[in-house]
Amino acid sequence: MIFAPLVLCLAGCGGGKTPTPPPPPPTGSLSQIQHIIFIVKENRSFDNYFGTFPGAEGATSGATSTGQVIPLTQTPDSTGVDLCHSWTCAHQAIDSGKMDGFNLFSPVVNGVLLSYTQLSQSQIPNYWTYAKNFVLADHMFSSLAGPSFPNHQYTISAQSGGAIGNPSSGPWGCDAASTSTVKILNSDGTTTAAFPCFDYQTLADALEAAHISWKYYAPGQGQSGYIWSAFDAIRHIRMGPLWAQDVVPDTQFVADAMAGNLPAVSWLVTNGADSEHPPSSSCQGENWTVEQVNAVMQGPDWNSSAIFITWDDFGGFYDHLPPPDLDLYGLGPRVPLLIISPFAKRGFISHTVYEFSSFLRLVEERYGLAALSARDQAASDMTDSLNFNQTLLPRLLLTTRQCP
Repeated sequence: MIFAPLVLCLAGCGGGKTPTPPPPPPTGSLSQIQHIIFIVKENRSFDNYFGTFPGAEGATSGATSTGQVIPLTQTPDSTGVDLCHSWTCAHQAIDSGKMDGFNLFSPVVNGVLLSYTQLSQSQIPNYWTYAKNFVLADHMFSSLAGPSFPNHQYTISAQSGGAIGNPSSGPWGCDAASTSTVKILNSDGTTTAAFPCFDYQTLADALEAAHISWKYYAPGQGQSGYIWSAFDAIRHIRMGPLWAQDVVPDTQFVADAMAGNLPAVSWLVTNGADSEHPPSSSCQGENWTVEQVNAVMQGPDWNSSAIFITWDDFGGFYDHLPPPDLDLYGLGPRVPLLIISPFAKRGFISHTVYEFSSFLRLVEERYGLAALSARDQAASDMTDSLNFNQTLLPRLLLTTRQCP
């Protein structure tokens, strides 16, 4: 007896097509980013800038301590006055998550509570254009429920040394007058006062140890905006060689970006007039930001860059979303975050909780660095807003505007 050979027809016999092999797994990774840029502007809440942005979790009205709900009217381009955004005012505003205490400290301008105002798309059109074409994060919170000095410390260290306020006199940091103090909230809930010059480790120290380049672009001593130069409060950097080597003028950023001289990690803060800190013009501040972003896009490093633009605290402006209660210090009220990169998901709104420590977490993951504190160890790394296997997003050069 003759047996015919056994034939297995996995895809059908009689001329069936050979099955198409599965596509190879994605190969993109965080290592494709060679230049991480963290731009820190001043004093705006998410609802103040993007409360009406389509698809984002925003608000157009706000609750007050009297039980009223009032509309958010239009913020003038230049507010004329600053708003309280201290530790005390932030906690009044949050009111154990009720977000109804902003009226307790809001100045009245032209008959309206300035805290209960917001800007329209027409007032900050370029920021809205970035949000529509790249990533807008609507669950980005300041790291600490308080003002600039401690929040800027979180941007470099994922902590503030317990500081919860601004120093009593300027300049801030190790250059302060010997009589200057900053309020410290201790882990047991007690408060003390300390000279605003600390010696904890920063992300820059970790980068240095790993031989990874970095620069902190900021106004120099005696210039407007020097108070936001965060490394001035870190003794071993302010008094050591890294100060002259890696803390450089903010005006140098555009030239470095255009020439392809950006380091692996950059921080960028600027002067008061361009910072958007009330009473400064939002339009002028947006123009400055556009110039910085255009420089990166026009330079040779765009296809390997990721730009993160955020604001250091809520500035006293209303926001409706209660911040998560992570620890003794925060989180604080929401602030805007734009992620601009060829790897950014186009038109994506991230609802993931971020804070300033998320920036550090991203850098640490990119370069295999250890966490500095419990904050950056636990923080979201923002990679949910990035896609390393997409077609790279093109440059989007914008035009600065004539301001009011």
